[in-house]
Amino acid sequence: QVQLVESGGGLVQAGGSLRLSCAAAGRTFSTLAMAWFRQTPGKEREFVAVIGSSGRNTVYRDSVKGRFAISRDNAKNTLYLQMNSLEPEDTAVYYCAARFPPIITIRSDLYDSWGQGTQVTVSS
Repeated sequence: QVQLVESGGGLVQAGGSLRLSCAAAGRTFSTLAMAWFRQTPGKEREFVAVIGSSGRNTVYRDSVKGRFAISRDNAKNTLYLQMNSLEPEDTAVYYCAARFPPIITIRSDLYDSWGQGTQVTVSS
């Protein structure tokens, strides 16, 4: 099991930027695939982005391509999500998730560990 703690959420105006962080502990970070998901009330959790264990491979949902960037620092055991050109539709609780073995997947049910979430609110 991996312990995950997100930070960096907040309130921002449309067009603004935020950077989310996810600190990991409990397993060698460089052996994990890491992902970001988000959820709004009454809706299912949806995939945002995933990054492979080395950081070379990434996948994004279509609506965030070109605006969001997922990255990781294996030396610091930390995952990031840089969010630019934010839109009101990006408002959600954002969760980081970890998977071992480090197979890249967009399915939330295949992730073993989850953080508590951080709220992102984008005002119009």
